[in-house]
Amino acid sequence: MTSRTLPDLPRWLQLVSPVIVLGAVFGALYLTSPFGDLSGVEEASTLEILWMLTVIGAIAGIIPVAIGMLWFPFIRDLDPRYLHAFLALAAGVLAFIAVEMTEDMIFDYGLEVESATLAGSTIDGTILAATAAILGVGGTFVVMYAASEWRQRKMASPQKSGLEIAYLVALALGLHSIGEGLGIGVAYIQGDASLLMLLVLAFIMHNVMEGPTIVAAVARERETPPLRHFAAMGVIAGGPVILGGWIGSFAESNLLAVLFFAIAIGAILQVLLEVADLIRFDAEAVLTRTNAATFSFGFIVMFFLEDVLTEVLLEGWLVPA
Repeated sequence: MTSRTLPDLPRWLQLVSPVIVLGAVFGALYLTSPFGDLSGVEEASTLEILWMLTVIGAIAGIIPVAIGMLWFPFIRDLDPRYLHAFLALAAGVLAFIAVEMTEDMIFDYGLEVESATLAGSTIDGTILAATAAILGVGGTFVVMYAASEWRQRKMASPQKSGLEIAYLVALALGLHSIGEGLGIGVAYIQGDASLLMLLVLAFIMHNVMEGPTIVAAVARERETPPLRHFAAMGVIAGGPVILGGWIGSFAESNLLAVLFFAIAIGAILQVLLEVADLIRFDAEAVLTRTNAATFSFGFIVMFFLEDVLTEVLLEGWLVPA
């Protein structure tokens, strides 16, 4: 008797199996509390900080991408409307995070930047912070937009196989992951457990959807690629969250914090455009009633439940007091 493979399973099981795995991941978070006590970050060694950011980066980046890939058999016949609604919900959550990070960047760090002397002239701290914010947001957005355009041109090339295109998609998404990791690293090194948990949850929701985005290119291939290719693409797309976390952990000044927050915000803004492009790719319109409703739902729920989510559930459940 032969064993059943994932594509042979009933469609309802193909649909819920990633959700079950995702639930197991959150169960593991509850049992292990891997984020530790952020109040001791200042006394932690560099190696301890890098290791913890590696764990957080894997949870926020690699694992959700791999979970999203489990939908590979199901997405062949999935009605795009349902996928679009989930993408819009993730966009609403990310939009809320971008707004919150902007507020933190301005009021928590931007107003605290000290003046500096350059070539005999004193530059006001507010001007330094504004310059860093504009360069960070704008520069990151432009670089990631260019990477996205490059990816789109490659996807349109008839000479590329589905597997090659999937690797290109994973590489482009990996650039987004660096920006995500920067936000995580800054929040961790600053000891902001609430923001850290919000970022991790939001990026998990988004990165779960990166999985089907990557494997969609090979969905029409006659033969399923070996498992090692799925593993490699998952690391390429989600692994840079770890690298970004390491870089962000070096933000030891208010000015650097502003810059890294700005880079993360720029990455989120480009991700929002990416989500719109994903919907536009196989839909007549991006702004539909369903998409608008789920986007608003994601934003409003995060707005009203922030205190409960972070202070009661997250800080009391996942983050030790």
